[in-house]
Amino acid sequence: MKDYIFTSESVTEGHPDKVCDQIADSIVDEALRQDPYSNMAVEATIKDDFILVYGEANTTATIDFEGIAKDVLKRIGYPEEYHVHVVVNKQSPEIHNAVNKTADGKLEVAAGDQGIMFGYACNETDEYMPAPIYYAHKLSRQLTKVRRDEPGKLMPDGKTQVSIEYKDDKPVRIDTIVVSSQHSADLSQEELKELIMEKVIKPAIPAELLDENTKYFINPSGSFVVGGSFGDSGTTGRKIVCDTYGGMGHIGGGCFSSKDPTKVDRSAAYYSRWVAKNLVAAGLADKCEVEVAYAIGRKEPVSICVESFGTGKVSEEEMLDIVNKNFNFEVGNILDELDLRRPIYTRTTNYGHFGDPDLPWEKIIELKR
Repeated sequence: MKDYIFTSESVTEGHPDKVCDQIADSIVDEALRQDPYSNMAVEATIKDDFILVYGEANTTATIDFEGIAKDVLKRIGYPEEYHVHVVVNKQSPEIHNAVNKTADGKLEVAAGDQGIMFGYACNETDEYMPAPIYYAHKLSRQLTKVRRDEPGKLMPDGKTQVSIEYKDDKPVRIDTIVVSSQHSADLSQEELKELIMEKVIKPAIPAELLDENTKYFINPSGSFVVGGSFGDSGTTGRKIVCDTYGGMGHIGGGCFSSKDPTKVDRSAAYYSRWVAKNLVAAGLADKCEVEVAYAIGRKEPVSICVESFGTGKVSEEEMLDIVNKNFNFEVGNILDELDLRRPIYTRTTNYGHFGDPDLPWEKIIELKR
């Protein structure tokens, strides 16, 4: 289809799934801060005032799992007293030995699991992100900003959704905006709608994308006072579409949060995004997707595939040749080239793992042809 409407959603930091992602990535960062060679796969689940932190870890770091979980809730803005139960065991030695090998006296890192990962980029926005997820994230960020700037009105939990109309495969206008925000019981629905329209939607969305036919649904369910873990349960890794490209492009088989960078679910997805973004930034295609696959215990990928969806200025075969000349998908190289063994992951947790120019997989380089 060349003419269509495409929709993507985002969630705020107070959404219960995102609460768990933030706990998990805060744990990863603390482990890497003390021990850059930590192998981590520690997740979280939350319901009401109960948090379960569980998984596997192989690290020399001393981690206060309970304290980190409680600090995340306080940082987000949830004042309740939470009870944390921790079940974290040492990583299976079979997995650990398959990932961390020694060759010629040097540590050689292999993939921590089998799997497929995708990276995607397009020229719809300056960040090389699809427009629907880009604007959905802008709305979520603005919801959080307004909540913090004007305390006592909006509460931490919230979701946004943006439907963009495409003509000839190009975004031309926003058809529908949906914003649902947890709020104070003292705020009327009329006050809420005015606040979100004036302080959230208008500052976040360019006026030229809106017209008299744009539809707005602000808290369409009505009152939304009870939120967070008291309104729903949450678990690490349940927002992988929000974390990636909003459904525009494929997603791999695993989430990002909770995993140290030896887990290719995370690091190879970041690297694939870097490759796809650079192909688009070089003008080789208007949109591009890179798929890579690994087998556990092997350092090199079992396959690499490039797709330009008919927008390529050169063939996919030529693009793949350029990829092979400029990029190295071996796991150890990914860790070294992007400098991933450091505590940078909490900042990725909210509003997508892609598009932030300060992240290493977002830098643009000059490609050798």
